[in-house]
Amino acid sequence: MWRVQRAAAGHRPIVHTRQTPKRAPELLGGGSLYWVFKGVILIRQRIAAIETIGEGAQRRCEILLDDAMVPTAPQPRRAFQGWRYIETKDAPADFGEAAEGDLPPDLARRLREAGAW
Repeated sequence: MWRVQRAAAGHRPIVHTRQTPKRAPELLGGGSLYWVFKGVILIRQRIAAIETIGEGAQRRCEILLDDAMVPTAPQPRRAFQGWRYIETKDAPADFGEAAEGDLPPDLARRLREAGAW
């Protein structure tokens, strides 16, 4: 798995953005970055740190994520900057023990597309 190889090489799970999130203090208090795969939110990673580096035109933001990926209840969503635009009340719930995680991914996708999930 490429994540294990990158971690073994000393790489941290970091997302780079051009602008520092305006809600940074709120996000550091338990916020997550939600990942969209083929139009569906499926996992999240907790935000561990937010750091703005560089000056002027070279300025950018690094969002350090926890290693753990938390499966979420599938939620259809176009790609978006989740740390900016998803409100806590709109965030998908974490998967329960008997949730879709037991289904093969292809079957789960087809159920979502059919509106049965």
